[in-house]
Amino acid sequence: MRAYVGVGTNLGDRWAHLALAGRALSAAPRVALLRASRVIDTAPLGPPQPRFLNAALELETGLTPGQLLRLLQAIEREALRRPSVRWGPRSLDLDLLLVGDLRCAEPGLTLPHPGIASRRFVLQPLAELCPDRVVPGTGRTVAALLAAAPPWDGRDAGLYPRRP
Repeated sequence: MRAYVGVGTNLGDRWAHLALAGRALSAAPRVALLRASRVIDTAPLGPPQPRFLNAALELETGLTPGQLLRLLQAIEREALRRPSVRWGPRSLDLDLLLVGDLRCAEPGLTLPHPGIASRRFVLQPLAELCPDRVVPGTGRTVAALLAAAPPWDGRDAGLYPRRP
């Protein structure tokens, strides 16, 4: 099943954390990392903190959404992510955005990701990978959601090419 993951980091060696996420997903059983978006530099949501690097990853997986979520959480722990304040700084944040056309609302897992429709830092990289994909429950494509998303505050301009 096709799945999309949002990746973010704003602590420590941000590029190394992004690379760790890619390597760990590529090495995981029943997961194939198909593509990665370019990396964007964005202002954070929430309390004052360093800027984020954000990207999206396209996966093919035989894992259930719950199994995939647990894998993402294990990778976050590997990157030394520690609990903090809501929307606070983090070494690595892996959000399960979409899994096929599934809709799910259970404790700890909501699909599609509840913030997907309004967050440019999620939609911009995701639109590189699947602009015509309809986000379940919205009736709109990723590209249409991006076009309608609230603007950034003007501090967000950085767009990086893919790194090897």
